[in-house]
Amino acid sequence: MRPEPAPAPLLIACALGIEHLALRTGDSGGAGGPYTVVRTGMGPKAAERSVSRHLGTGALAGAAVLATGFCAGLAPGMHPGDLVVAEETRDPRGSVPCVGTELLAKELGRLLPGRTVHTGPLTGSGHVVRGHERSGLFATGAIAVDMESAATLLTAVRAGERPVAAVRVVVDAPEHELVRIGTVRGGISAFRVLRSVLPAFFEWHRSLLLPRR
Repeated sequence: MRPEPAPAPLLIACALGIEHLALRTGDSGGAGGPYTVVRTGMGPKAAERSVSRHLGTGALAGAAVLATGFCAGLAPGMHPGDLVVAEETRDPRGSVPCVGTELLAKELGRLLPGRTVHTGPLTGSGHVVRGHERSGLFATGAIAVDMESAATLLTAVRAGERPVAAVRVVVDAPEHELVRIGTVRGGISAFRVLRSVLPAFFEWHRSLLLPRR
């Protein structure tokens, strides 16, 4: 009998040190295969460089890629600590459809009962979005915005066919901007949520390893 092929690894990409800390100190049990958590640095260019470099190595060449971290919610009624599971990521260079959105949303809802999970398009920006910019982006159909997810997934699929996804935790929203007094509590809430998401990522990855019927 031929040996079973080694499972494709999982590359989890975040931008900030605080995001990387949350993921490193979260529940890492139950991984369905090898995984690597990478801090790319802030902004689309940094994400593109980092993901391209990591996917160029032998160990991660065929990896599934999941972008994560914090984001700004665009829809009225969103709160810090809400979760966003992207149906697609988009920026001026194009859009990338995500794989397994329903599974991720279901697993996150099971892991974090009481937390709202939103699904929809996640848009990219080259800068931190404030004030009136939110309504303009929301009018395009996007439900959240961050600076790295779109660049991460676009770089990933350009490097080779692979499953990709993006899950973000809302750290500020139209009625809860970080520049306002009292939003530190929202940041702590988002950090705690991000610490809890890894098992859902592993379940998503495990589902990719199952034989297709």
